[in-house]
Amino acid sequence: MSKEFRQGPKATSAGPDASGSQRPTVAPASLVPAAEALDDPGLDDSVSLDSLPVELLSLKRAAGHSIATDAAAMAEAEGAADVPTTLVPAARPSRIADLIQEIKDSADKLASDAPSRGDLKLLSRAIRELRYAFKVFTPYRSQRKVTVFGSARTPPTEPPYLQAEAFGRAIAAYGWLVVTGAASGIMEAGHRGAGRENSMGLNIMLPFEQDANPIIAGDPKLVHMRYFFTRKLMFVKECDAVCLFPGGFGTLDEGIEVLTLLQTGKRDIVPVVFLDAPGGVFWKAFQQYVIDYLLADRMISPEDLSLYKVTDSLDEAVQEIVGFYRVYHSMRYVRNKLVLRLKTPPSDELLAAIGAEFDDILSEGEFKVTGPLPEERDEAAMVNMTRLVFRFNRRNLGRLRQLIDSLNAGRIVVPELPQPPPRDS
Repeated sequence: MSKEFRQGPKATSAGPDASGSQRPTVAPASLVPAAEALDDPGLDDSVSLDSLPVELLSLKRAAGHSIATDAAAMAEAEGAADVPTTLVPAARPSRIADLIQEIKDSADKLASDAPSRGDLKLLSRAIRELRYAFKVFTPYRSQRKVTVFGSARTPPTEPPYLQAEAFGRAIAAYGWLVVTGAASGIMEAGHRGAGRENSMGLNIMLPFEQDANPIIAGDPKLVHMRYFFTRKLMFVKECDAVCLFPGGFGTLDEGIEVLTLLQTGKRDIVPVVFLDAPGGVFWKAFQQYVIDYLLADRMISPEDLSLYKVTDSLDEAVQEIVGFYRVYHSMRYVRNKLVLRLKTPPSDELLAAIGAEFDDILSEGEFKVTGPLPEERDEAAMVNMTRLVFRFNRRNLGRLRQLIDSLNAGRIVVPELPQPPPRDS
């Protein structure tokens, strides 16, 4: 899932980002709260089985919203005014039409599949939640975002809360947006530090803890969602980094899922930081568990430890995130080739060193420095970037992270990692 960083609407200069270039700020716009936008009579429990065609129609309507629809029509459809739009590279109309038709065809097939009413409700709600969330996030895709996870139960006086607030303030100073679950505790702290203008929220509607924190409540960048799975998809899909603070089952679930997606290549590599309060041992103990049990029993590989960083230092956490994009910009697969987009080309010496150190991640061939591939013509914003192109084995993702670190550092960076004990003979 490659990411295109594009100029959003009504952009104004908001100071330099980590690379020294001017970053755009998207002017806020008025949006109807997501909970109201998703309030569909077709989801009411009093609807009878005779209403199944109505729910199918709801699915098709959700699928039929073309990206070519103008802002006024979108506003009218949602009952909102001043819906923000974004300037994106022109996609091939035939590709978009084909994808929309596939969604409509899937909705049509449901009629012959004889699904239960509950299945239809889930599908209808999920597709409309995602469509609305995409619309809210699209204007802000030109700005880097960090997803912050942590406990909703952490009081404002506790060290983890203060650390999260300081983190939000520090990362926002680099032009980043802070995305949280919009509730209290760590989520509120991250938003409080970043400020309302630099905050986005994905609130889950629960019988408890469902109110948004006062920093983000009522903001057009807040989305209310009923399902955890659609919410978690948005957390991971839209972010450029993840920072986790101490938390309960939900935080552990979110952290492990992110690591699983990175380890299996289901999500492009992003920096992941487990950040304790100064002197805290919550994530330090987690790291020791991973080493003592997962690594020792060979359930993970040593290189998997390169996929994340554990620290109690605010400065280390921030630099781990912003430094990841010092040279590296983004990645994309083009058929059987992995394309890394770079802000500056590697030196001949570094390219040779990369070829020697990372030949184990090649399925065949070698590393090549090129310009944009023909298949990247739809990404005009990155036309001037250098490409490092190679046939990646799609297996050693921890080593891929080490390659990116080496490109950013301008030298080979391969840390000494704990090794599992030798097997008994």
